[in-house]
Formats: sequence, structure tokens, C-alpha cells
Amino acid sequence: MMQNLGYFQPFYQDLIEFLQEPDNRFTSWGENIESELKAELIDRSHGDMARWQVAFDALPNITPKNAYLNQSAVELQGDIESQTHVELKDALKGLMPWRKGPFQFFDVPVDTEWRSDWKWDRIKDHISPLKNRTILDVGCGSGYHMWRMYGEGAARVIGVDPSKLFLWQFEAVKKYVKAAQGVESLPVHFLPFKMEDLPKNMRRFDTVFSMGVLYHRRSPLDHLSELKSALRTGGQVVLETLVIEGEEGEVLMPEDRYAMMRNVWFLPSVPTLMLWMRRLGFKNVRLAEKNYTTMEEQRSTDWMGFSSLKDFLDPNDPSKTVEGLPAPLRATIVAEAP
Repeated sequence: MMQNLGYFQPFYQDLIEFLQEPDNRFTSWGENIESELKAELIDRSHGDMARWQVAFDALPNITPKNAYLNQSAVELQGDIESQTHVELKDALKGLMPWRKGPFQFFDVPVDTEWRSDWKWDRIKDHISPLKNRTILDVGCGSGYHMWRMYGEGAARVIGVDPSKLFLWQFEAVKKYVKAAQGVESLPVHFLPFKMEDLPKNMRRFDTVFSMGVLYHRRSPLDHLSELKSALRTGGQVVLETLVIEGEEGEVLMPEDRYAMMRNVWFLPSVPTLMLWMRRLGFKNVRLAEKNYTTMEEQRSTDWMGFSSLKDFLDPNDPSKTVEGLPAPLRATIVAEAP
């Protein structure tokens, strides 16, 4: 499937059309997207791509009765025979580990590491209605939140994430959502890129989400600037990230690892993060919610059998990570572009 890039033809057409509105500044980038995808999926292919290809191709061709995209589990509903159940479950297991969800593929529940629906429930009442909006989801993972956004009536959703496995998982869901809706194409797309690979100063999106990305960036201010430059004037950013308790000016930079992760750079206090955003020109910067991650929200499951949050915390003091740093505290900041 992925090796035949013609699979993405409806995506190319939709993306080029999008980039041509209201002008054609980025049309050439859109027209080059096929070569960019070839580079990512074939020339720089992941070692497990062949295995994921086999698993994806093994997904049985089933037409769901319904696709429910605006409930806790993104659900493809329909009756399937016992042999089809076995084939479906085996194929989905071939796309493990599943980290962001949950999903329900007919009678096969995919219990992901993260209860991403809990995060959505915390933020959804703090953001502008998504109906008819064009959305960019940076660090979109397997696309769980993209489907929730589309289920809320978004006109177009584009997600970016460099993980090739997340792309396969997204396409597995998309295969059945398209079948349920009886269409060849959907305005919901996954780009296996980093945010910095997108055109600069796009000014195309009504809402930009960045959830779980900022602390992975060596330059958080550059990331915030990239988010702002992707927004239309008055567009909204929804930024969710790790933070620390503290006053304005306080930032934690781990010496090495944080909760066993090597690629964590800056954990600011909420007042510091809001200051950064104001300095960069964001308007109406406000805290939407703040919460400590629990072991019920992030945990190992049959669909993600590796270490998870309980393994990253001090067994004698869960208020600290195994490195002795403050346990994961997350906050969501909402603001508008000037």
C-alpha cells in the first residue's frame, strides 16, 4: 500500500487545493509532497515497514454500519463473523504498540497505553467550536484526536508526526471510516513529517493543536513561533505540555532523563510558559486546565506491553520520577494569533 504512492493521490489533490487557497504561495510545496513522502516512506524507510505493510494488507475488507467519531472510543460498528474477528485482531496486533486511543474496531477493542479521551474531555470545553474549521494537529500520534476533531465537524484536519507506525495505525482507522461513509477520500490526512518540515508562515489554519510536543523541542520558543505562523489572524492555538509548579521565570531542564525519556528539554512553570507566549505575540493567553498524569490514564495494556508510567515513577514516592524530579504535571494553554 504505502510503497504504491498512488494510494495517496486523493490526499495530494486535497492538499494542493487547500494550499492554493486563498493564494498559491505554497502550491509548489504541495506539488512536491509525493517526492517528500517517497523519501520518508521508501528512501528512509523504517526497519519494520515490511511487517507493518503485511499487517495493514491483512486487515479484512469490511464495511462498517457506522463510524462513531465523537465518543470516548473512536468506534467502527458492525457485525462480523468469528473468522473475520480473528483476522482483524491478528492484523491490528501486527500494528502494535498502540499508544494513543482508545479505538473499537467492530468487536475488537484496542485498549491503548494512553486514555487520550480523558485529555480530550479536559480540554474540549475550553476551546473554540471546531465545526467548519481547518485544523493542524502537531504530534498527532495515531490520529485519535484528529478523528475526535473531525467528529466535531471540522472541515479539514491535517496531522503531522514523524512516527511511521502511527501513520499505519491512522490509515487502518481511515480505511474503515471511508468504507462507513462510502467515500474514496476524507479531508483528514496524516503527514509523516516534523512540524519544522512544513512550509513557513502558512497562515492557513483556524486551530492548531500541539499536545505533548513542546518539551521534546530543544528550542521551545521556536516551536511556539512555528505554531503561531501556521495560524490565520485570530486563529487559536491549543498547547498541552509538561510543566512544573512554580513562579514566573522558573524552568526545569533535566540533567539527563526525565521519567526515563532522554528527549525532554524544558519544563516551564505555567506563568513562565504564558510569558513566553505573550512575548511571541499571542493574545488572550490563558490556562485551560492543569493535572497530574495518573497510572489509570497512562499504563501498560495487552496492546502496549512495554514499560509505562508506573515504571517511570519512584516506587516509594510517586510524587517524583525515578530520577527524583517532580512527577509529570501537564497543562493546557489556549491563546489566539495576532
